[in-house]
Amino acid sequence: MERITVNTKILGGKPIVKGTRISVEHFLDLLASNVSEKEILEDYPHLSKEDTSTHV
Repeated sequence: MERITVNTKILGGKPIVKGTRISVEHFLDLLASNVSEKEILEDYPHLSKEDTSTHV
């Protein structure tokens, strides 16, 4: 949860990956579509491996 933040000035206040403009909703849609962690990191190089970790 440390990697998720909310800012009313970014994406209308939707939860986002901290330090980005990538919504948690979009990220979850990618995972639900079976996009691999490797593909996500290639497509969004400003994300870190920590951002894509699905371990709780």
